[in-house]
Amino acid sequence: MTETHAYHCGFVAIVGRPNVGKSTLMNHLIGQKISITSKKAQTTRHRVTGIHTDDNAQFVFVDTPGFQTYHKGALNETLNKSVKDSLANVDCVLFLLEAMRFTAADREVMALLPKRTPVILVVNKLDKAKDKAALDAFIQTVKAEFPFASSEVVSAKHGQRLAELLEQVRPYLPESMPLYPEDMVTDKSERFLAAEIVREKLFRYLGEELPYEMNVEVEQFEMDGALRRIYIAVLVDKENQKAIVIGRGGEKLKKISTEARPDMEKLFDGKVFLEVWVKVKSGWADDVRFLREFGLD
Repeated sequence: MTETHAYHCGFVAIVGRPNVGKSTLMNHLIGQKISITSKKAQTTRHRVTGIHTDDNAQFVFVDTPGFQTYHKGALNETLNKSVKDSLANVDCVLFLLEAMRFTAADREVMALLPKRTPVILVVNKLDKAKDKAALDAFIQTVKAEFPFASSEVVSAKHGQRLAELLEQVRPYLPESMPLYPEDMVTDKSERFLAAEIVREKLFRYLGEELPYEMNVEVEQFEMDGALRRIYIAVLVDKENQKAIVIGRGGEKLKKISTEARPDMEKLFDGKVFLEVWVKVKSGWADDVRFLREFGLD
């Protein structure tokens, strides 16, 4: 680390419509997968903090849920509130767009952007934009609608131009000592990360069959020497949704558990015993009190 007075540390919110690549971007910025990804919108339901530390600065990224207008109810009202709250107390905002695609949903998120906090326009999926002139024109069209501090074009999936993006953010971090140890990549607990890994597999392997009103709950997380014993319940809203998650002969649930365990072992750097089952909790997605218990308020 350089001299104390030269060090900078600050919070950076990553916002955008659902499924635009926010979680993928944060995972690549910090160099480790801590925020779950899938092609299904609204995969991220929590504000997930990722930390990137170098010799001169600590970037504390906040990956927010995609601002949702399609699904209604207490769950999405809570998630949308999470997006708005994330913008209130940060030093810089990354507004993520997909290259050559600027939709009504993007404009709804743009309407939430703070006017007194620097906002960087980040155009994702650089690899899909083959015509540079058309891309430049697209960026100018978007910039005409909001006073962005700057802009950058990246490919979150392939890790392209992320170093350049960090340099765009760096001037907006206030002078401060680091808030977290330099080897720390998230402030989320192992219990939280285990639940997120299982939830990612549910999104990935059930696809459109997956009930929207679904969540996961860690019922037990205990250390047995160096072994982590983790017991997770998948919550669905209706009895007939249970069979969708379990699958014929239990094959889908088994696949989800089998795929999740090695991901946990890699992230936690240790052996994991994992047991996953399904239970019905009717109305949970519209129960604000229940959402609060899950930390979704």
